[in-house]
Amino acid sequence: MIQAAQVASKFTLFTHHAKTFPNLVTALRNSMLRTGVFKNEKTAEEQVVQVLNFDIHLTKDFRGKRYVERITECIPIEEKNEYTFDHRKEKTLEGKFDKFFDNATHYFEKITDRKLFTYRNILEYVDGEYIITNPITEPNLKGMKENMDETDLEQFEKFIEKHWKRQKGRVKSVS
Repeated sequence: MIQAAQVASKFTLFTHHAKTFPNLVTALRNSMLRTGVFKNEKTAEEQVVQVLNFDIHLTKDFRGKRYVERITECIPIEEKNEYTFDHRKEKTLEGKFDKFFDNATHYFEKITDRKLFTYRNILEYVDGEYIITNPITEPNLKGMKENMDETDLEQFEKFIEKHWKRQKGRVKSVS
């Protein structure tokens, strides 16, 4: 599924039973590791995060009614080069060591604690209503708009203006 989503597809749709978005990423990462194609957890997770734009989480209440509980957007965290080469300007050995240790600290943070993604709910079902909780990020909005005809694009722009350029809005539940 991850490989199919990486090449020549406008979108990929699949089901999974993870309870939270981080659990979904972990489960898909672990599946990729089990295939033997990947040996490194970070590399496998990075591949998963690159293709997971949205998670539409369905649930069933105690009466048996199924509904969309939330829509969550995956936001990959871009790696920044925070290394400095200022050590060349330092006149003292102590200054050079300080710059070296600054770079070493950045390196080890990237290797050991680097977060590959963050996530946020853009829509949630609360008390019988769908609540728009956060705007979609610009890269995903751009990708969505590129695949709309003029009529859909016009309606989508109105939706964005109504719900995200102002206060958080409420959308009535469609039963």
